[in-house]
Amino acid sequence: MLRPAGLSLYCGIALLLAASGVEAQSRPTVVELYTSEGCSSCPPAEAEIGKLAKQDGIIALAFHVDYWDSLGWRDRFELPEAVARQRQYAQTLHLPSVYTPQLVIDGQLDRVGGGDGIGAATGHKPGVPLMISVQNSNVVVALGAQQQPGPCDVLVLGYLPEAVSKVTRGENAGRELHEFNIVRSVRRLGSWQGEAESFSVPLTALAADATGVVVLVQQRDQGPIIGAATRLVR
Repeated sequence: MLRPAGLSLYCGIALLLAASGVEAQSRPTVVELYTSEGCSSCPPAEAEIGKLAKQDGIIALAFHVDYWDSLGWRDRFELPEAVARQRQYAQTLHLPSVYTPQLVIDGQLDRVGGGDGIGAATGHKPGVPLMISVQNSNVVVALGAQQQPGPCDVLVLGYLPEAVSKVTRGENAGRELHEFNIVRSVRRLGSWQGEAESFSVPLTALAADATGVVVLVQQRDQGPIIGAATRLVR
């Protein structure tokens, strides 16, 4: 038998899934930073992500790449998935190359990070009906019905809210780096084509140091992000 709190949560998800043709739900802007602890231009962009992470209407994430390891410092947060995601954006957005620090906004626009000049592109926007809950040691993602132009990927990202790294080699040697909303795992939950649907993933499938999750609903081949939500899970 469900306890009252669990019953309330279950009812909320059931209502969301039962909705058909509902109006768009407000969603935050998603800002992705592609960064490296070995890149001397990245600390200002990391600080920018820290500021954005505190603002209402923004989900700010840092994806650490590995291609600057040759400069003398291996980034302890680097992910192969981060490099693959950034390279896909280069194709989708018709960019000549990947670089750091790079910001990608809502999967649609790229800018050089660290300039603190993306305010006009952020804030709450229309999005798909989306709810995240934790049930029986699983992260449960519920999507309400809404017409879409084509199939979308549903992604769950595990992230670490904050860390400090002391760099001893490479371009940032001697610096103490303050890093925020560090993506520690990327997992595709499945495809969504506008129907009411739910997905789940065990908490154990997230990186051990990830205490929060972000769910993204993104048009196929890393097109525009049309749904986003976040919550702490540990």
